[in-house]
Amino acid sequence: MQHTDHKNSNDGLDAIFSALADPTRRAILSRLAKGQACVNEIAQPFEMSQPAISRHLKVLEQAGLIERDIEQQRRPARLKAEPMANAVDWLEDFEAFWTSSFDQLDGVLGSIKKQENKKKTRKDQDHE
Repeated sequence: MQHTDHKNSNDGLDAIFSALADPTRRAILSRLAKGQACVNEIAQPFEMSQPAISRHLKVLEQAGLIERDIEQQRRPARLKAEPMANAVDWLEDFEAFWTSSFDQLDGVLGSIKKQENKKKTRKDQDHE
């Protein structure tokens, strides 16, 4: 894992992860992955006001995860997936740790299973 000075990191990870921390904003991003939409269309499945949806859109826009255009009276939003690549890159730095941890867990579970099989075999032999 490569160490970087977190104070000098200008990749916007804090804003991205903060935006992704909210389930409503994740749902909005999932909706926008299907195509651009205006606030009315985005707000439809949610039980919240349009101003509340607009605040969520503003957070997503500030994190660089969406773009909003101005088309006459409409301001459709569309997904910008590139900034999420920064978050994915950062998370991939931990892949070796996760893989190692899962391998260790597999080893422990395998040992437990072997012990249980030995106990079962002994019980079966004792009952014969």
